[in-house]
This record gives sequence, structure tokens and C-alpha cells, in this order.
Amino acid sequence: MNKMIFALSPIALAMTATVALAQDTNGSEEQAMEEIVVTGSYVKSLEKAIDIKRSSIGFSDSIVASDIADFPEQNLAEALQRMPGVTIERNKGLGQKVNVRSLPNEFTFVSINNLATASGSGGRDVQFDMFASEIIQSVTVKKSPTAADEEGGIAGNVQITTARPFDYTGRKLVGSVEGAYNDISEETDPKISFLASNTWDKFGALFSFSHSERTNRTDSNSGINFRPLSRWLSKSGSGQWQSDQAADVLARDTGIVINDRKDSDETSRVVFIDKDGNRAYLNDQSKWGATASLQYKPDNNLTLTFDALLGSFDDHEDEYDAAAYAASSISTLEQVHAYDSDTLADYGITILSDVSYAATQHEFLSKENSNKTDYSQFSLNVDWRWGEWDINGLLGYSGAERDAETTNLKHTAYAPSRTRFTSTGAETIPSDNENTIDMFNSPESYSFDYYEVNREAISDDKYAAQLDFSRDLNLAFIPALSQVQFGLRYTDKSKERDYGSNRITGPAEGDSSWSGTRVLTDSQLNTLSELTGGSGFLSGVAGKAEWSQISNQWARSNLRYSGFSVDFTPSEFYRVDEEVIALYAMTNFEFDIASMPVNANVGARYLDTSVLSFGYHQVQNSDGSTGYTPEPVSKEGSYTELLPSLNLTMEITDELVFRAAASKTLMRPALTDLAYKRSVSLNEFKYRDGNPDLKPTYADQWEMGLEYYMEEGGILAVSYFEKTIEGVVRETLTGTVEGVTKYNDNGTVDGVYDFDVYQKVNADGAYDVSGFEFIAQLPFGRFHQAAEGFGINANLTLLDTSLTGASDLGIPTPPEGLADQTYNVTFYFENDLFDARISYNYKDKYVEYIERDMYPVYRDAYGQYDISMGYKVTEQVKVTLEGINITDEVTQGYTISPAFPSMYEKSGRRLTLGVRGNF
Repeated sequence: MNKMIFALSPIALAMTATVALAQDTNGSEEQAMEEIVVTGSYVKSLEKAIDIKRSSIGFSDSIVASDIADFPEQNLAEALQRMPGVTIERNKGLGQKVNVRSLPNEFTFVSINNLATASGSGGRDVQFDMFASEIIQSVTVKKSPTAADEEGGIAGNVQITTARPFDYTGRKLVGSVEGAYNDISEETDPKISFLASNTWDKFGALFSFSHSERTNRTDSNSGINFRPLSRWLSKSGSGQWQSDQAADVLARDTGIVINDRKDSDETSRVVFIDKDGNRAYLNDQSKWGATASLQYKPDNNLTLTFDALLGSFDDHEDEYDAAAYAASSISTLEQVHAYDSDTLADYGITILSDVSYAATQHEFLSKENSNKTDYSQFSLNVDWRWGEWDINGLLGYSGAERDAETTNLKHTAYAPSRTRFTSTGAETIPSDNENTIDMFNSPESYSFDYYEVNREAISDDKYAAQLDFSRDLNLAFIPALSQVQFGLRYTDKSKERDYGSNRITGPAEGDSSWSGTRVLTDSQLNTLSELTGGSGFLSGVAGKAEWSQISNQWARSNLRYSGFSVDFTPSEFYRVDEEVIALYAMTNFEFDIASMPVNANVGARYLDTSVLSFGYHQVQNSDGSTGYTPEPVSKEGSYTELLPSLNLTMEITDELVFRAAASKTLMRPALTDLAYKRSVSLNEFKYRDGNPDLKPTYADQWEMGLEYYMEEGGILAVSYFEKTIEGVVRETLTGTVEGVTKYNDNGTVDGVYDFDVYQKVNADGAYDVSGFEFIAQLPFGRFHQAAEGFGINANLTLLDTSLTGASDLGIPTPPEGLADQTYNVTFYFENDLFDARISYNYKDKYVEYIERDMYPVYRDAYGQYDISMGYKVTEQVKVTLEGINITDEVTQGYTISPAFPSMYEKSGRRLTLGVRGNF
């Protein structure tokens, strides 16, 4: 156990370990201890993950420390994407959220050391980009729960564990240094990690730390969206001319005659390009994470463990946006040059794909987004063997504090122009109108609108306490009954949010003298390349313009007057408290069927949930004056549920295992949806209300599969699963507020409209999701000696669903985030001195969101190649070279059909050179 070891992560370097196989963190399964020497090799880590999978009673997949950081991932999400059935959602070249079996990320429950993870987001989903993979020891994705597992994952439960001192033998001190280069930003970013651990007879202590920085440039032709022609056709009064001209031009140039301009179903089926935007992002991240673990183990009957996880994620992004809003409040159609009534004819939709507009709102937007999340987690765990009983106790806290500031410096030029689709998105060019402008090269035409600063603070706190009791049995009258287990768990979750906004319109508070007088050229301008560094926009892709605008740093220093501040707005506050009491009991059975050993786990979990929501609601002024005033409100909600589960394995032969599972599970609604408050979306003419009476989304699910295990560490597996999902949370129309006055940014009245009120509700009916999952891990050396060291690790998930997204126009679409097909393939080679891997990850198209609750916007299918190579220089030192997105793939999206692109985004390649060692 004292041999020198090597791995591609600092924790894996230290992983000469005694690993607990098939042991839930709450002790729900029989503990099978096996001493394993992990040499830091990729092959060995795969073998250990297979051992864990085989020993588990249910369907699950795992990765251990050397596997977690064995590829050039940038965070924990990207480390998990190579697991069977796991894919990620990318944002500007960075994996952020995890999908299990392609189901939406909010259907996945995440815990660290058996505690639900706080992240500081507005929902229950976890922002994985804030976690460093180097401080994580193992991850198991459980796809079939037992009664002892905390409820909350329809797609699956992601269970993360950190290292503990008695996982290792003796003293360990390991570390790594890396530098990563992005070929668009042309910046090199550092990363350092280390782990120190030691045991002294009955005591042990461990500390690990990782710090990394990331600078990434992303260029994008994005934000292109549909807008229904009701934007102008429904206008009246002072805007009647816009309605009349839009109807006349439409009839003249397309032959389409609108019968009822107030019929939104008719007018929403003629759409135009609302926005065309060219954007460049410069993203700087600084992230650190640390774990500490103290253990007291006087004998094999008692272990006391204190675990701590601390970290901070500081994300700063500069966004420079040149955009054209065709749907400005003073515009309308001028000429339709091209339209498409064929592509979306099944839905009765006509796309005005090339149009000149009377007064497009051209904008230069300098935006700054700063987010800092501090997270912490503490837990005290006791494992006690008392006579015939195994007792596990847990007290824990998980918390996140998120502070965010966003700014938007806006300059606007109203002028006629022409917007049309291109092969990669859209473009805005001068029209034939004599008053038109070149939007990229007319800075003197842009007038100052405002400089807006927004603040948001989110506090996310979760407390948990659990007691678990289990006992092995050997009863003569029920010989098959091998173990009983029962316990209780109490959780208390609270999420609180504050928000405030302040606009600068002049050199002093309350001064609006810049509006209409200050123009873009009155400020210091820099070219886009100067603002974001690196190469030209979209790295020279034809047809993309370079332009100049104001840097965020200059705006911060020169436009904020003395004493400027942003106070929180009381009416924007909300808080949601949730308490859950869960009782569970389950039994394990061991018996034979025709000489084939069978293990079965049967159990049920009862939970009692109460919700208390605070917020503000807009009510009519009590003094008779016009308008609405925010008034504090609160409301309680509750529900109870019984969740049964069954997991079974049968060893048909020593190599072939049959596995089956069935359960009922749930996913609770996002805390933001429970918040009892009203928000407004002026552009959509909508109010949105929270709903404390929301119930969870439920799933009845079952799965069965065959797994063939090979002596050389390989596996072939296939499983089929079905889920019947009911109570899906959807937004629906619940009312109307009449006579709402809507104002333009410059303070003028846009018009008086009826605003629809939407609220999240549990939809009626049930929907089916089914699929196949295939796993193949094959060391080629088992076929021929010449192939020794070569192998493949691959998985494929195929999904079919009747579950549909919510489109007010009745356009059939899968739910957001669900992809029909995903797969991962890794080819590897490894010997004593050298290892190399190339991996391809693919995710089919999926719905990213539904624009205006009508038009589904898809993220196109995406595949990415990553590589990793390592060479052992000495017995203590290893050099690694890794690459992310080595073929420079581009992320694309479209609305309903690829004929109407909505996004073309390029984040470039990333190359990493590192030195890692064990001393």
C-alpha cells in the first residue's frame, strides 16, 4: 500500500485507498469492503467503477477520482459528461448543468456527502461550473432509488463524495500545476491543486485545495428571435398608422390578408425577425475549492467524521452587443423582400425572412455581468456498530450566498434598415430608404438612453438531520430475509432573494440631461478586438463586422456619479421556506431461483412537506388613484406522499447479471415558482405570479437490463426503462389585467394594453418517457496480445417520449432540455510510461426554451472531441497535455426549423499543459 502512485488528478494521485463498494452514504446497503490499490491509471479507475456498479443493488454508474479528472474538463459538469446517460448543457463553451438520460436538468437531484447541494441559483438545479473536479473523490449517478435515498430525482440522483483520511494508508502529499490556453482570447490560465492527508492511530486529517482561473472569449450571432406581427397589427389610437401600414405591406408583398387584427391566433402565425444581434463575450472566472476532513476511529465499531467543503466562484463577463430591434415601438413594415410560407406550413406559420422596416431600433449595448458565489458545507457523521445494529447519524448544513451585479449601457439610433436571415443567423444592412444608416459605422447617430445597474442577492440555506438503523438477520422462519433498515430524515430549506435597480441618465442623481443630448462619440470608443482581446470577431468568419463601442471599465469609472448606489427594492423581495420530514423502511432478501442467486431490496418512503412563501403582490391603490402598489403577502402549502421502491439483481452466471427496478419518485417545484409574488414582462405584455400551492412532479418508473462482466475489467450492458410522468409544472394563462400603461425606455407612452396573467401550475394528464441505454467497456487485449493496452469505453442513450412542451400555438415539441439521442465514445491506450485518450461526446438537438410561449427554440445537435495524453518522466513526475474541443466546433440553434437560425456561437479550442507528481 505504500507504493508510489500516479494519476491525472491530485486526488487520484493520492488514491492508494481502501474503497467502500456498494455502500450508500446512509448505509442503505450491505457494506462490502475491498482493499484496492489505484495506480492512477485510467484503466484501473474504469475497473473500480465497474466493481461499484456490479455491487450496487440498483441501476447506477460511478466514476472514481482518477477518472473524474482524467480528461481536460473545466469543472465538475464536464467531468460527469462521460458517464452513461449523462450529458451537459453548455454555455459559451463551458459545461454548466447536468442532464441524466436527457431529461431536463431540474429533474436531477444532487447531493454532496449526503447533503442536498445549495448553489445560489433561483431554482433547485445545481450550477456545476462552480465546483472544481479536483476536490471530488467519486460520483455515483443512481437511476433507481431505494427508500433510504433522499427523494427528489425523476431523472436520477447524483451523489458526490469528497475524500476522507482513512480512505488512505499513511501520509499522502500530492499536487499539480497546469496552464490552459484559449485560441480566441489568446490567454493562458493557471490551475494549481494539492492534497495532504495523514493518519495517527485513531485520528486522521485531510485537506485538499484547488484554484483555477479561466479567460474565454466567445463570439456569437445570437439573440435572433421570432416576433408575431400582432406587435403592430393590434395597435390602435396613435399607433393605428402602424397597424394599417403593416397590413397593407403584408397584403401587397405576400398576398396575406389579415381578417381580424385582434385575433392573436391569426396574427401570431405571421412572424418576422424581432432582433438580430452580434455579440462578443469576454469571460473571466476565478474559482477555488477546499475540503477538510477529520476522523476519529478508536476501533472498527465507531467512526466519527467531520467534513467541510468550502469554495468561491467569481465570474465576471463583459458583453458587447450590436443589435437591431426591428420591432421598435415607432416602426412597422416597409417592404417584404422575401418570405417563407412552406417550411412551417403544417403550423400555418409564415416567416417574413427578409424585410425593410420603417424605424429599426439599433442599439449598442455595453454589458457587465459580475457574479460571486460563496458556498460552504459542513457535516458531522457517526457510524456506530452497537451489538447487532449499525447506526448512522448525520447533522449537516449546506449554504450558498450569491451576489450579482449586472450593468447595461445603452445607446440607440432609430432609422430605417433591412434585416434578413443568413446561413448562420441574421444580418442588418442599410435599406433603400434615403434615411437609412450603416448600423456598425454610424456612432454619431446613437443617442444615450441610460446606464442601468442591477443588484441581486440570493441566500440559499439547507439543514439536514438523519438517523439510520440497520441490522443483518438470520431467521430460521424467514431465511431469505437478510437485513432490515429504517430511519428518519428532517430537512429545512430556505431561499431568499433581494433585487434592486438604478438608472443613470445624467451626471448627478435625478439629472436626466444626458437623454437626447449625449451621443456615442461623446465617450471613449474602442474596437471590439481592443475590448475583448484576441483575434477579430468570430475569428474572421466572412460577413461579420468589427465595430467600436464603450468599454465597461470606462463606463464604470466615468459615468457613475459620486454617491451612486443601488438599493434593494422591497417589492422585489421573496422568500420560500420548506420543511420535510421523511420516514423510511426497507428490507433486503437473499435467495436462489434455480441455483441463481437473487438479491432484492423492497422499501417505502413517507414524506410530509410544508411550504411557507413570502413575497409581494400588486394591488389597486386604496386611495382611489390610478396604478398599483406592492403589498406583502404570504401563503402556506403542503403535501404528503408515499414512495415505494423495488430493486433486484440475479446472477444468471458468474459473468451475466440480470437487474430490475421499479419505484415511484418525485421532483419538487423550483423555489422561485413557489414564491408568492408577481413579476412583469413588459415586452411580452405579461404578469407572472408565483404559486405556493404547486405540487411536485411525480414519476412511476421501472427498468430492467442485462450486464455481462469480463475478467479483464470490461463490461457489456443494456437496459430498457420507462417513466410515466404526471404533474409537470407548466405556465398557463390564469387571468387578465386591463388598461396597463406601457412606457418606452425614453419615458414616452408606448400604449395602453391588456396584460395577461400567467402562473405555474401542475398540468393535467400523464406522459410516457422510455429509452434504451447501452454500455460497452472493452479492453482490446482480451482479443489479441498485440492490442494490449488499447480499449474503448462507450455508452449510448436513446429516448422516446410522448411528453410535449407548452406552445400556445399547439406546435408539438419535446419538453425543454430533452434530447432523443446521446452518446460518448473514448478510445484509449495505456502502458507503464505513456497513456493517450480521445473522446467524442454527442448530444442530439433539444428545445432550449419556447419563445413567447409559442415558438420552440432548439439547440442544434452538438458533438465535441477532447484529448488527453500523459508521459511519466520519473517515478514521481508526470507531464500531461490535454485539449478541449480540438476540432473547434461551433454551437448553433434555430427556431422550429434549421431554416431559421437563432444562434451561431464560437468559443474556440482550449489546450492544457500540466505537471503532476506524488512526493
